[in-house]
Amino acid sequence: MNIVTLLPFIVLIGAMFLMTRSAKNKQRQAMQMRDQMQPGTGVRTIGGMYATVKEIHEDTVLLEVAPSVHAIFAKNSIGAVLEDAEYNRIVHGLEPEETPVVPDDASALTEAVETGEPPAEQKIDLGKGAAAGDEAKKADEPKKADDAAEAETKDAKRDGDTDAK
Repeated sequence: MNIVTLLPFIVLIGAMFLMTRSAKNKQRQAMQMRDQMQPGTGVRTIGGMYATVKEIHEDTVLLEVAPSVHAIFAKNSIGAVLEDAEYNRIVHGLEPEETPVVPDDASALTEAVETGEPPAEQKIDLGKGAAAGDEAKKADEPKKADDAAEAETKDAKRDGDTDAK
């Protein structure tokens, strides 16, 4: 038997091996996540319900869906174990405290220390200077006339006056 005829089968078996390997990794990660659950932890079920873990049994979990409302779920139905800050943000709408904005460069930090005042925003003028602006206006006037004439010829062509050759 020739190696060329076996090559497609070898590639197919290799692809199946890689797919099952990645699926086993995902299952292992899910088991580790479910093992991290403790009473008081916020979770999201695979159905999208958010709840707090009350008790953990061998194959089941007792979840508090609302105050004094409990439900028993299979451990496999837990889709994600959430951090406290994320759970509070989603369920209670509590935003974490804002952290101050730190500038990217250290020069802004050292200027504030030296002067004793917070650094002021410096505005950058990207326009032309006043003297150069007057000369530029005079130079632009002939260009504007040429632009207007060119625009009129384009409009005439749109109205049906085409230059057919």
